[in-house]
Amino acid sequence: MKKMKKETLDIGEVVEHSGLPASTLRYYEEKGLLQSVGRHGLRRLFDASVLEQLSLISLGRLAGFSLDEIGSMFSKEGDLQVDRQQLSLKAEQLDQTINQLTAMRDGLRHAAVCPEQSHLQCPKFTKMLRAASRQLRPPNRI
Repeated sequence: MKKMKKETLDIGEVVEHSGLPASTLRYYEEKGLLQSVGRHGLRRLFDASVLEQLSLISLGRLAGFSLDEIGSMFSKEGDLQVDRQQLSLKAEQLDQTINQLTAMRDGLRHAAVCPEQSHLQCPKFTKMLRAASRQLRPPNRI
């Protein structure tokens, strides 16, 4: 006989399958990212599709989206509605971050083996200092 697939999971089962603490699940529900479908005693029940939804939330977090941004990607029914322009903008931001981190990594590697007596005498290191200084300065207001 074929085993029937369970349609709901209680919060403990979601914790076990997702690896997320129950407090995170309750917070996501409070933020409107998840919706419980009922209760079994004091335990929240979720549709089994919550595991896929949690994976999508994790993917969004890894990509640098805020929980509010991720929340806007779901309809009230929990269906995925991704704004492709928003994805393109996030990809551009990631490219900028990657470029900055790559430059920093390369500069640190150079500084680690730099032959100059002092790092302040090293042209590459002083270039890094100037770049860092520009990052800390607020933009000019006219």
